[in-house]
Amino acid sequence: MSDRRKFVKFSLLSSAAILAGKNLFAKTNTTIALLPVPVKNEPIVISTWDFGKEANAGAWEVLKRGGRALDAVEAGVKIPEADPDNQSVGLGGRPDRDGRVTLDACIMDENSKCGSLACLEHVVHAISVARMVMEKTPHVMLVGDGATQFALENGFKKEKLLTPKSEREWKEWLKTNKYAPKNNIENELPGGIKNHDTIGMVAMDNNGNLSGACTTSGMAYKMHGRVGDSPIIGAGLYVDNEVGAATSTGVGEEVIRIVGSHLVVELMRQGMEPEEACKKAVERIVTRNPEQAKTVQVGFLALSKSGKFGAYALQKGFTYAVRSGGEEKIYDAKHVYP
Repeated sequence: MSDRRKFVKFSLLSSAAILAGKNLFAKTNTTIALLPVPVKNEPIVISTWDFGKEANAGAWEVLKRGGRALDAVEAGVKIPEADPDNQSVGLGGRPDRDGRVTLDACIMDENSKCGSLACLEHVVHAISVARMVMEKTPHVMLVGDGATQFALENGFKKEKLLTPKSEREWKEWLKTNKYAPKNNIENELPGGIKNHDTIGMVAMDNNGNLSGACTTSGMAYKMHGRVGDSPIIGAGLYVDNEVGAATSTGVGEEVIRIVGSHLVVELMRQGMEPEEACKKAVERIVTRNPEQAKTVQVGFLALSKSGKFGAYALQKGFTYAVRSGGEEKIYDAKHVYP
């Protein structure tokens, strides 16, 4: 009898130990499963307009080597900045009504660090000056003479940005002196000039980090000192490394009024896909002023942390370029008005 009791007691203790061991093992497995596992992300870069394809190629050279998204977007947008035939960005950009070429740009990295400048003159690569503002000053934005002085004091070369072609077109415009910034992407200036503007670019590197850049010479024949959305963090560009990044193009005044790029990112934070978030931002412009919205162009472009992308515009004609390991393509964005 005594032996039987010992056996039962031993069996119960053994069972308890086994059960305890199973529970312990289960907890250990659960703990292991919750540990962060490094994931290699697929690099991607997207940018506004057809000429974004060449800019993306420059950015891709950085991304394919495992480079940082910040370096990629800077390298990418420097390509149209240096192209004298691109008359909406950098060298060769169309002047203001006084014949002065003024540039606006901003850049933002995965850590919410950002740099910006407006009304920069005499320096081709506004985006690199913006990055220097971010990295070498306690400020976010420099403007006008102060921005130009900062650039020249830090080694940037002083150059004439007004090319003969842009100067001829400006002088032709002076004959009528008519300023109508309706700026639909197919709106033509005198002489059949397409008034495209801005390159905005956002990218994700193989560490899953996001960055963005935006640079422009602004609206052709604007008032001297006019600044649109492009250099304004939250309007022309916004990056949140937990959620995604967005940029914009078109009539900057309309984008500023809704803090457009920040709005797109916040809508993605609420669970919307990039295209849907861009659409909602565009619709907010329509809701605010339906009649005005019919006469101007605004487009938004977004990239989510998961690598999804999308765009939406007010008018037909907004295009955007995508480059990744498996794709190099130009897309036509969906739009509100035909």
